Amino acid sequence: QVQLAESGGGLVQAGGSLRLSCEAFGSIFSGSDVGWYRQVPGKERDLVAIMTSGFRPKYALSVKGRFTISRDNAKNTVYLQMSSLSPEDTADYYCGLGQHLFYGGVPDYWGQGTNVTVSS
Repeated sequence: QVQLAESGGGLVQAGGSLRLSCEAFGSIFSGSDVGWYRQVPGKERDLVAIMTSGFRPKYALSVKGRFTISRDNAKNTVYLQMSSLSPEDTADYYCGLGQHLFYGGVPDYWGQGTNVTVSS
C-alpha cells in the first residue's frame, strides 16, 4: 500500500512563495508519474503540474512560469515550488501518484491535502 504525505502549505501574501513537499511511502515512486492538483470548495480537482517517471514536466497554463515541479527519487519526494502567488492560487493542494498522468490518467493514490491560502 502506498501512502502520500503532503506538507508545506500555509498562509502567504500575494506575490510570495511557498514550497510544497509530498513524500511517498511505498516502493513504486520512481516508476510512477507524480503530480500536484488543487481543489477549491464546490469545484473539481484540477491539475497543477505533473512530472513523469522520466522527469518530463507538464504544467497547467495558469501556473506555467510561476510554479516548478521536481522530484527526488532517492527521497521518494515530489516538490512544488510556487512563486508570484495570487489569491486565485488559494486551494487545497493534493499530490497524486499513478501511471500515464501526463496523458490525463487519474492518480491511483492521493495524499490528504495541504491548504494554501494567499492573501491580497
